[in-house]
Amino acid sequence: MKNTATEKYLPLTHTTYYILISLVTPLHGYGIMQKVEEMSTGEVKLGPGTLYGALSKLEKQGLIVKTDEDEERRKCYVLTNIGKQVVKLEWERLNTLVEVSKNIVADIEVDQ
Repeated sequence: MKNTATEKYLPLTHTTYYILISLVTPLHGYGIMQKVEEMSTGEVKLGPGTLYGALSKLEKQGLIVKTDEDEERRKCYVLTNIGKQVVKLEWERLNTLVEVSKNIVADIEVDQ
């Protein structure tokens, strides 16, 4: 699934990757913050400034779009088709890294 139009966004930071995968279904800002913290088991905690800065950038890049699926009139976001492609490419990139290094890392002896 090589596509130079989408590869220019890679590699993603782990925070951006979590934000994008949280938007497989539409979510508002607070929902994104909660989902990212849950998926990362507390490793990534987004503050409003960081989140809305990232959402603005991702929207300008065309990876996400605002949607009006929230009855409470909160701004909700969802992945665009390009955003979905970028997520899949990043997953493939990360998976390749793990597969290539799995046996090597398993054989590394660490002095304790």
